[in-house]
Amino acid sequence: MKKLIALLIIFGFSTMTFAQGEKEISQKTSSAFKKHFNQNEYKAIFEMFSPEMKTALPLDQALTFLENVKSQAGTLKNLEFIKYEQGMVALYKAQFDRTILGLNLSTDQNSKINGMLLKPYQDDSQPILERNISSLILPFKGEWTVFWGGDTEALNYHVATPSQRGAFDFLIMDESGKSFSGDGSKNEDYYAFGKELIAPAAGEVVLAVDGIKDNKPGIMNPAFVTGNTVIIKTTNNEYLLLAHFKQHSIKVKQGDSVTQGQVLGLSGNSGNSSEPHLHFHIQNMKEMSQATGAKSYFKSIKVNGKVKTDYSPIKGERISN
Repeated sequence: MKKLIALLIIFGFSTMTFAQGEKEISQKTSSAFKKHFNQNEYKAIFEMFSPEMKTALPLDQALTFLENVKSQAGTLKNLEFIKYEQGMVALYKAQFDRTILGLNLSTDQNSKINGMLLKPYQDDSQPILERNISSLILPFKGEWTVFWGGDTEALNYHVATPSQRGAFDFLIMDESGKSFSGDGSKNEDYYAFGKELIAPAAGEVVLAVDGIKDNKPGIMNPAFVTGNTVIIKTTNNEYLLLAHFKQHSIKVKQGDSVTQGQVLGLSGNSGNSSEPHLHFHIQNMKEMSQATGAKSYFKSIKVNGKVKTDYSPIKGERISN
């Protein structure tokens, strides 16, 4: 899964002593930003930039970036001031239609924006998980291959995103290393498509999304990154997220209690997915855009034919329960 929004620019942050209450200059700047953003007045936001910001981020680039944010995240519903960082850099919890992001805005002595950053929002009040406490099994039957998994970007591109730093993408591959038969133009060509996915641990279903259409292979849907999704909350307050289910295949609903190994639905190709696969990770809260991820260790699994206990697999390994 891809990150929704990336770094824009930080330029010329002030080093003034900060206060935790929102200053009037920040309040006016953030209110104007929200108003212009929601009315698609992106040039008006550009005119709020300092001369240095305008040089660093020319008009055409600024317009493209803001248009992309709107298309991916939607309307900016609310800006909640959180604190000042690095002097007079105001941090806001930005509630969009489709996600929650952290918005940093910095202003100079002339009330012009001289720094701006959009990033995944992290709630510092939530506990950080380093690894699972609950005993986990793999969330599927049979042998699958770890396509992305591990602690480095070379093994796992997810590590750059806080909520997904311990994430996996799992595929089913044949002996030649292919994940499909035929020409791969249909979801049904892929070995993973339609396979049963199971609960890695017992818990309560806190999210079940089932109505998102499966993509044609090679064409992704970034509007709902995880596609058809199940999130299970364990008794140890771990949130187990399974993504990209086949449309209308999910067999559980929000509020259900599930047992370890219970069938949740079928593997699909919905959301920000280029081919049928399973995305799985653990996070410390329900809302992925605010969460911090944790590393997953499985109690006893077979890895390339050998049994390993309390093990976290890495890219390229063939694994089964």
